Amino acid sequence: MSGKDKQKKFNENTTFTSLYQPALDEFFGNDYKLKGKWNTEVFANNNPIILELGCGKGEYTIALSQKFPDKNFIGIDIKGARLWKGAKFAHENKLANVAFIRTRIDFITSFFDENEISEIWITFADPQLKRNRKRLTGIMFLNRYKQFLINNGTIHLKTDSRFLHEYTLALAKQNNLKIIEANNDIYGSRRADEILSIKTFYEQQFLAQNIAITYLAFCLNHAATLHEPVWDKDRYER
Repeated sequence: MSGKDKQKKFNENTTFTSLYQPALDEFFGNDYKLKGKWNTEVFANNNPIILELGCGKGEYTIALSQKFPDKNFIGIDIKGARLWKGAKFAHENKLANVAFIRTRIDFITSFFDENEISEIWITFADPQLKRNRKRLTGIMFLNRYKQFLINNGTIHLKTDSRFLHEYTLALAKQNNLKIIEANNDIYGSRRADEILSIKTFYEQQFLAQNIAITYLAFCLNHAATLHEPVWDKDRYER
């Protein structure tokens, strides 16, 4: 994509009512103005809010919002050129239960209040092979999620990375977190139902390379003191 095309998308992003692009001083070291107010001031209802982290082009956020009109969905990503596609679709189709936030996930606790989020989806995140602290299913981020996810709220992980899948599964098991489902190949096992079969841009690329897509769902217990898992990470290259 040329710089000119990116700039055109950045300019158009400012016109989308569903896309929030706060400046750093609006949330760094502070609570963002909509923290605790997403239901009342954005969605105008009390329906559960589901969060997608690293939503990319917004395919999952959009598709889930259409399948579940009685729930609200917020997608977060730092790349404005990616968010453009989902935000444009939501704007043009007047999807009232969709919002997007352009920000780094590192600052996520500035955006949501206690018990404001019911579920979290993490789709095709960077597995961060060498950096535990950057891993979206690592202990540092899970402890952040506790601050706004309801107690025992579900975290969904869909990934092409066996490393990230096995790491997160080991972490959930060793910290006695309730595991709802763990699947090593949702298409090969015919588990890809109407929710799991939603294909992101990156997922289609992985499937074209015959890479298995995994799925893990577990509950995050607020009372759990989390510890890094002991597992055979050298077995997994991706």
